[in-house]
Amino acid sequence: MLANTPLKIAIIAGEHSGDILGADLIVALKAMHPDAVFYGIGGPRMQALGFNALFDMEELSVMGIVEVLGRLPRLLKVKREIVAALLADKPDVFVGIDAPDFNLPVELNLKQAGIKTVHYVSPSVWAWRHKRIFKIQAATNMVLSLLPFEKAFYDKYQVPCTFVGHTMADTMPLDVDKAAAKTALGLDPLRPVLAIMPGSRTNEIKLLATDFLLAATLLQQQLPQLQFVTNMVTPAKAAQFNAIRQQVAPQLQITQFTGQARQVLLAADATFITSGTATLEAMLAKCLMVVAYRANWLTYQIGRRLVKLAHFSLPNLLAGRAMVPELLQHQVTPKALVDAMLPQLTTETNALLTEYQGIHQSIKCDASVKAAQAILQVIKHDAVPTAER
Repeated sequence: MLANTPLKIAIIAGEHSGDILGADLIVALKAMHPDAVFYGIGGPRMQALGFNALFDMEELSVMGIVEVLGRLPRLLKVKREIVAALLADKPDVFVGIDAPDFNLPVELNLKQAGIKTVHYVSPSVWAWRHKRIFKIQAATNMVLSLLPFEKAFYDKYQVPCTFVGHTMADTMPLDVDKAAAKTALGLDPLRPVLAIMPGSRTNEIKLLATDFLLAATLLQQQLPQLQFVTNMVTPAKAAQFNAIRQQVAPQLQITQFTGQARQVLLAADATFITSGTATLEAMLAKCLMVVAYRANWLTYQIGRRLVKLAHFSLPNLLAGRAMVPELLQHQVTPKALVDAMLPQLTTETNALLTEYQGIHQSIKCDASVKAAQAILQVIKHDAVPTAER
């Protein structure tokens, strides 16, 4: 019986956001099954909870078509080895967290061998290549979606999906005390703060940090009271950012943190930020933003022909309108960043922050517990009814 047998739960998390989700999921599953064993590929947060990492998570932390091609031989080798290990050990369930290009083929191999599979964080199938949903259906027993519009898409195709909400919405306050958050980071609580957040990946920092820093320099000339902060996920990324800063904006005073993205966004009144999960965190932190995205030329040329969306940032997708400014590829210039940010820093924004709060409430669902419950249902019954939220 499930209750009397220690569960073996394999997980692959492909990047830092997946490590956060994986750690929260492990906590929830351990509360229900304290003797459960967790292993696979995960980051430091998961490992701190006893997760046995068979490979370094950084192996999978790569984004973009061109970038992936350069790492393809190594990625294929890791896939072969992790699949072989899991087929030999036969976990009770496999949970692939995000990283769909890596995890879905793994899930397909495992499901075909009779191992139950769950994909946590829906791929952007609703945005491009809709027919991928049939590959997802073939590879998974259940998809766990973080956002409500994703479940509606799966329901349309009758693919099992449970909307669980987002762990960040559960853990971040609906009302943010900006002054207290600034004080906690040693910032002046009476002066506005702008966060420079070019991303967690090497290529993101390379492509966006220069424009973000030059825009910050221009803003400082118009708003001398502005305080600047940044956060990098690792010391190596901080060194990369600092090298760029020394080249393009050596006089700009920036208070720098490592591994404290949430605290920085809670303290910031506004941010220049790269597209991705971080934009959702910024919205939940009630931080005004300008969202930018830039890819290598070939990746962008391919992507622009495939993606058919009016908006690309999560706040705008959730709102269903252009709630926050977005700048894409060639649009990302210091002047455009400043032009988009300045009105937000100098005008009344209560209505926008109220809308942030309403979206926050809609995805605050005790996500990790709901995800754990759905995974246990998959172990017991293969699937949760598609009508379940």
